Amino acid sequence: MTETAQTGEDRRANGRIYLDKQSPAAYQALVKTAEAVRATAADAGLDRILVELVNLRVSQLNGCAFCLDVHTRTALRLGESPRRLGVLAAWRDTGLFTARERASLALAEATTHPADALAQERAYAEAREVLNDDEMSAVVWAAITINAFNRVSILSKHPVRETPAR
Repeated sequence: MTETAQTGEDRRANGRIYLDKQSPAAYQALVKTAEAVRATAADAGLDRILVELVNLRVSQLNGCAFCLDVHTRTALRLGESPRRLGVLAAWRDTGLFTARERASLALAEATTHPADALAQERAYAEAREVLNDDEMSAVVWAAITINAFNRVSILSKHPVRETPAR
């Protein structure tokens, strides 16, 4: 799609383009990657709520309001408690998360901030104690994928829209 063919929905008043609309084939490839990662996680035996916790934690670290909104609603729909979602940013300081969840969250954080080599090694070692190879791979792929979606939404400045009252 050329710049002149963009609609108002594709281009915001501040000059940002919606990357997903501007390059739909690339975005659809990312969506297909996310679908493959969800299947990989399911095949590895990871609960979908754990994957959503990873999505949320990475989105918190990246400051992606759009993805936080999407994945909070998904986690709640899947049965996650508002209490655990409320303390997710401080997961290390509470006993509300299982050893698998804690290892997954640490690994997701290390994937999001790979420049911190010491934290990455520590997270990897801790994850090895409670996650098998398939689970570790699925968690890292989930973190990589949500990081990519975060970048698309942040750089596009996707808005968090009001939801209609029920």
